Amino acid sequence: MSAALDALAPRWTASPRQVLAKLHLLAARGSVAENALGRPTSGAGRVDLLCAVIAEPAGMPALLRAAIVHGELLALRPFAGPSGVVARAAARLTLIADGLDPRGLIAPEIGHVAREPEYVGAANAFASGTADGIRSWIKHVCLSVEVAASELSMLADGA
Repeated sequence: MSAALDALAPRWTASPRQVLAKLHLLAARGSVAENALGRPTSGAGRVDLLCAVIAEPAGMPALLRAAIVHGELLALRPFAGPSGVVARAAARLTLIADGLDPRGLIAPEIGHVAREPEYVGAANAFASGTADGIRSWIKHVCLSVEVAASELSMLADGA
């Protein structure tokens, strides 16, 4: 799926619903029924709102948008099967398309894995919709990107 992100980035803000369907197809092929691939099964109204956030990037920092995209997709689980994989890929795609990580080198998953209990707790807190829950999630995402950027920096320095 990571290899597909560069090709999908130019279409992300123009056609977010189609790109989400493609991400699901890539993530879930072989694990869900063929007729379920790329088709949301729940949360249609909130998916529409999320697509509006994706399509209108003006004025919102890339990292904040990525956190919202990731958190909403985790909370909604709009697709059958590996919704978490789709959520993480969509967050990375947001960082790429918004120009924070135009080459797609930062892997926030490194930070999520390093802080896994916090990842789960903060995602659940985000899903609650409370101000504290949303704040906790955004803080976690920022720290995860920081961990991933540090890891990338160490790799680059060692090369």
